[in-house]
Amino acid sequence: MARNSSPDLLTYNTVIYGFIKENRVKDAIWVFHQMKKLLYPDYVTLCTLLPGVVKDGQIIGAFKIALDFVHQDGINTSRSFWEDLMSGVLMEAGMDKTVLFAEILACNKICKDDSLLVPLIRNLCRHKKAVMARHLFAKFTKNMGVIPTTRAYNLLIDGLLEVHVTEMAWDLLEEMKIIGCSPDVSTYNLLLDACAKTGSIDKLFEVYEEMSFRGCKPNTITQNIVLSGLVKSNNVDKAMNMYYDLVSGDFRPTPCTYGPLIDGLLKSGRLEEAKQLFEEMVDYGCKANCAIYNILINGYGKTGDVDTACELFKRMVKEGIRPDLKSYTVLVDCLFLVGRVDDAMHYFEELKSTGLDPDLIAYNLMINGLGRSGKVEVALSFFDEMRSRGITPDLYTYNSLILNLGMVGMLEQAGKFYEELQLMGLEPNVFTYNALIRVYTVSGNPDLAYAVYKQMMVGGCSPNTGTFAQLPNQS
Repeated sequence: MARNSSPDLLTYNTVIYGFIKENRVKDAIWVFHQMKKLLYPDYVTLCTLLPGVVKDGQIIGAFKIALDFVHQDGINTSRSFWEDLMSGVLMEAGMDKTVLFAEILACNKICKDDSLLVPLIRNLCRHKKAVMARHLFAKFTKNMGVIPTTRAYNLLIDGLLEVHVTEMAWDLLEEMKIIGCSPDVSTYNLLLDACAKTGSIDKLFEVYEEMSFRGCKPNTITQNIVLSGLVKSNNVDKAMNMYYDLVSGDFRPTPCTYGPLIDGLLKSGRLEEAKQLFEEMVDYGCKANCAIYNILINGYGKTGDVDTACELFKRMVKEGIRPDLKSYTVLVDCLFLVGRVDDAMHYFEELKSTGLDPDLIAYNLMINGLGRSGKVEVALSFFDEMRSRGITPDLYTYNSLILNLGMVGMLEQAGKFYEELQLMGLEPNVFTYNALIRVYTVSGNPDLAYAVYKQMMVGGCSPNTGTFAQLPNQS
């Protein structure tokens, strides 16, 4: 630096940043005031200094700095200004102190809209505290005069639906309409999706019609939600009719349009219609993705038509679409269902060779499928491989091993796994007990089978119809 030259803004901001990072807030404030004798602070100065000042508990001091800044000539405090600033303060100072800072800003009308609140609401909703976010929002808007916007309402509605506080979410929609804050397409999409997930089709169409009545044009996401909701509520024909009505207009379908429709047709046993719809996708400028192929592979495989499932898998690869973990696990499961054990093992090994990492579900399918096919030694080797990869077995893993080992007479090994699962902190369920009862019944040990049944009852595990079906007849 030249002799007698003054530090520039970047230099001051860098020094302030260093002091704040070292929690030397007093020194940072001193430098800030020295800087103000020569230079106006900028947005970077504010975002560097205020988080540390609020964290230090100097809420009034932080407010005065913010107040002076917004009264500078040429300062534009937009929504993004306040959202970014409050995000930084929240990250550094935590929720309680940030709320106090937001309150003093709101009470003094420094920021009149809810951009102060958006980071707080987002953070609370992310941590499943949407109800707390709702109360905070009400406090600021009703008591402090903060003007609410659709953006904040949408965050709240999304958060409340996520934690299943649906009535409060619907109340917010009504509140928006009462105060004249217009719901947008995102607002309606959130609520339509909630209706679709719960199968509330009448409510779904009521909201869908209200949306159009209020001049809010549905987008592709909206239409996909409605189509999916119809399929989930077993209204496949109605969904298909709506789809053809849409594509006859200006609607451009996406893979998310076709996925539920194809899945619904397959589950209704309408395989040819599903295949036809799949082939039709390209006519509407929509290229099938991995998720679409997974639906088809699963649909055909579950009906026993694994040849077509395998052909679809190969076609997907040929078209340059990389199969994901679900592609392989779905295919492996279907191959085991029809007894094609070697093919299932081939695809599982291919899965690993492509660089994908099998998860617990994939290993459970292998362990159960091999065990049911009598290849228990191979199943045990996969169990060991799974654990060597750091994957912890779950109750389904142990239940499969207990049943399949017992069915080939390896009772001692089955018993060891029953003990091991409890040492792992897992609680035996009705399927665990049913497996043991069946094993002892088949191996000619009725007394042990009834001993397990009694242990089950004493442990408070309720039997199901499968339990009684496994118990040997008493003479």
